[in-house]
Amino acid sequence: MARAPDVHICEVAPRDGLQNLDIFVPTEAKCALIDTIAAAGVREIDAGSFVPPKVVPQFADVDTVMAHALTHRSATIGALVPNVKGAERAIAAGVDVIYFVISASETHNQANVRRTVDEQIEGFRAVRAAIDARPVGQRLQLMGAISTSFGCSLEGEVSEAAVCRVARAFAEARADEIGLADTVGYATPKLIGQIVAAVRREVGPQMTLRLHLHDTLGAGLANAVAGLEAGIRRFDAAVSGLGGCPFAPGARGNIVTEDLVFMLERMGLSTGIDLDRLMQTREILARHIPAKHLSGHLHEAGIPKVLRSAA
Repeated sequence: MARAPDVHICEVAPRDGLQNLDIFVPTEAKCALIDTIAAAGVREIDAGSFVPPKVVPQFADVDTVMAHALTHRSATIGALVPNVKGAERAIAAGVDVIYFVISASETHNQANVRRTVDEQIEGFRAVRAAIDARPVGQRLQLMGAISTSFGCSLEGEVSEAAVCRVARAFAEARADEIGLADTVGYATPKLIGQIVAAVRREVGPQMTLRLHLHDTLGAGLANAVAGLEAGIRRFDAAVSGLGGCPFAPGARGNIVTEDLVFMLERMGLSTGIDLDRLMQTREILARHIPAKHLSGHLHEAGIPKVLRSAA
């Protein structure tokens, strides 16, 4: 059995990376993107979101894309859901993990899912109950994601207490993992350490935590290092830095998976990801997405020889 990597990376480009684009990426291109990501050795892929097509047209083909993604048994295949109905669709599709999102910011939660935080917490409990009603061997994983954990473009600063409130609710409802999301990219390394420590005190050492970072203000990789120093070993990232938030105009996307992998490997931390293969995703994306949406230092500079010689 292959040794587990030191750092686990979930690739979110097929979902978070594409959801806010104003162009529809063809189904075959989404499937090819997932194929290349899986071939690179990525162990978890956020492959889509079960939402009404009129709300997010990009996922009108989510059933087809998800069925294709699930043929890759080497990777955990997940889907984001905003409510119980979406969770029911995800369960029926056979996904491995559901990501259920609640914002620490009340204003952002209302704008994002049109519910109060308390209503969304009740929705999470209902999803947990639906999963627990299934036979033991058919119970998928359930992650609670806390959006705007490090700031909000609508409210500004988000209090530690607001983040911990949602984290506590997730833990009490038996989430399998909690994700802390820098949705609009306002975090700093110091804030990363503070919020991670606060949530850890709130939910205890047994709960698995991950970070979902955006690079709006250029601090994405620095924040990842701060996460490592705080004990985080699970991160979300997107190839070519795809993504953004509709409530943060002009915001850049997720931290770039290729750059994150390079940095981690140079720090002596294994990811289990073949960087050369991962870089091939750019060719797929560039055929369908304008260059202005694609970023990444390695794509601009190339992979330094120092890494190739160390491989």
